[in-house]
Amino acid sequence: MKLSIIIPIYNEKETIEEIISRIEKIELKNIKKEIILIDDFSKDGTRELLKKYTKKYIVLFHPKNKGKGSAIKTGLKEATGDIILIQDADLEYSPEDYPSLLKPILSNETSVVYGSRFMGFNLTSKFKTKSTILPLHFIGNKFLSFITQLLFFSKITDMETCYKVFRKDVIKNLDIKSNHFNMEPEITARILKKRINIKELPISYNPRSIKEGKKINWKDGIQAIYTLFYWRFAKSS
Repeated sequence: MKLSIIIPIYNEKETIEEIISRIEKIELKNIKKEIILIDDFSKDGTRELLKKYTKKYIVLFHPKNKGKGSAIKTGLKEATGDIILIQDADLEYSPEDYPSLLKPILSNETSVVYGSRFMGFNLTSKFKTKSTILPLHFIGNKFLSFITQLLFFSKITDMETCYKVFRKDVIKNLDIKSNHFNMEPEITARILKKRINIKELPISYNPRSIKEGKKINWKDGIQAIYTLFYWRFAKSS
């Protein structure tokens, strides 16, 4: 059994080495890890750091900035794992959650697992303990998940989560069209439209601020809404 870990990267010099180290340390019984690093034309020195991993992992360099969705599509073309997991290059998401996220797929309970940042989430206590969490991002993510629930009759709590885990046949057969952050709602919408069950599990989450490198903004939220409606009513799935 092999797990392909696709990591889209753009200007993550401060975190990329640590996230790779944390992934390397995760023990997954009888599962081989295939790490795929895709640099989306970083300009902060990330590309130079990644060169030392070229003999150990699959490292790909975009000749120009194309967007997160495009980077993930590049990674999917190279992925040979039985299971495919998407990992951000920052430190918001913890690879220590891999074993629990993989379990439902390994047991054949489902073919798609999302790690939800909001299952059991206490807004008040979170704001008290984490100064970098952004209220507008929290509200925006909850709103996008609510729209997803309405359009697709789903109970999903975190449509925009990075931690999406798939059996390879599910994600490779989608033929993703989006090149930017709208890749997230496209994948979710099309999976739900195919009536494929998405199992959500709670994950740990360490949000960062815009000053710390967070890139998604309100314009991406508008694009996400458009993408959800587009795929809800598109003739193809």
